[in-house]
Amino acid sequence: MLDDVKSRLESFGYTPTAADNWVLGFCIGKVENHIKNNCNVAAVPEGLRLIAIDMACGGFLFGKKQSGQSVGIDFEAVVKSVAEGDTTITFDSKNSAEAKYDSLIAYLLHGEVDFARFRCVKW
Repeated sequence: MLDDVKSRLESFGYTPTAADNWVLGFCIGKVENHIKNNCNVAAVPEGLRLIAIDMACGGFLFGKKQSGQSVGIDFEAVVKSVAEGDTTITFDSKNSAEAKYDSLIAYLLHGEVDFARFRCVKW
């Protein structure tokens, strides 16, 4: 699954390094345990494999952001409007790179909705 997670991160414009391998492995293990515990299964079902990949990517990117490590995304706010008389500049925080990054992380971590189909009742 590590290679799939790396490929998915590359699709977002982040190239994983060898130094990322341990953290990626940790994120993958955490997601696998989360799925197994929530679904009461011994292994991640094939139907949740892609969800697990996205969730691992989301956890990795969230950790990078929270620790202040650069992921190659510009976090400067987008200028919404500029006025010349008395110099007024308005920043649009809703469309900033950081807001877009946060939306990507939220999207990647959304997977629990898909768990219901694979849950097993434990007696």
